[in-house]
Amino acid sequence: MGSSLRELTTERGSVPSVVLVRPQMGQNIGAAARAMLNFGFEHMRLVAPRDGWPNPEATAMASGASVVLDHAGQFPDLGTALADCDYVYATTARSRGLVKPVLTPEAAMAEARAMIAAGKKVAVLFGPERAGLENDDVAHANAIITVPVNPGFYSLNLAQCVLLMAYEYARQTSDTPGARLELAGADLATAQDVQHLGDHFEERLSKAGFFFPEDKAPSMKLTLRNMFSRWGLTRTEVQILHGVLRKLVGRDSSGGS
Repeated sequence: MGSSLRELTTERGSVPSVVLVRPQMGQNIGAAARAMLNFGFEHMRLVAPRDGWPNPEATAMASGASVVLDHAGQFPDLGTALADCDYVYATTARSRGLVKPVLTPEAAMAEARAMIAAGKKVAVLFGPERAGLENDDVAHANAIITVPVNPGFYSLNLAQCVLLMAYEYARQTSDTPGARLELAGADLATAQDVQHLGDHFEERLSKAGFFFPEDKAPSMKLTLRNMFSRWGLTRTEVQILHGVLRKLVGRDSSGGS
């Protein structure tokens, strides 16, 4: 029986989901699938692949790991791809000007394992081959993973980066010390919850004329989104912030001070 007919052996949520954001070459997607399956990662999500999907070049490169591609999810945008995720890591080698926790692969995957053991859904973002993740992509993440590579040549192949994260996760144990277990056990808001909160804030603040001057509005909105994702909000905290906005708007409309 061909490998493409093999059933997945890991349940969704038992390992991090690998999210390839705007991948450019089918061969790199296939190579990433092989790297994933080497360490038991079987859940790939593709965000707007450049050459469409399915891709025969990806299948050819995946070889015995085509089962990963057979079950890969395709999404039009990153927000949709992360809608059910509780905690998101972004892999990047460059300074982004966004204030977030920055972890090594070892520390991040230890933390991810602890979160998954507590029932959370975790995703790791990987950017397109040429330039990596953009700031708007990184703003969706709760934390950044940076590999201590040669500063004179910090470009990792997509499959190499996926392999490194999968290896670090596989070699961890569920009782690895140092993980933020108190955060892992919290009722974290999903990425979709946080996105809706950002939408709510943008809507209310736009109506109030907050985003001024106009040329600085995109940067202000990005900072706001990044702040929410960095905080690691719980569902209760998100609901409170929605309530605060509704109450403030209600008071303004009724003439209250």
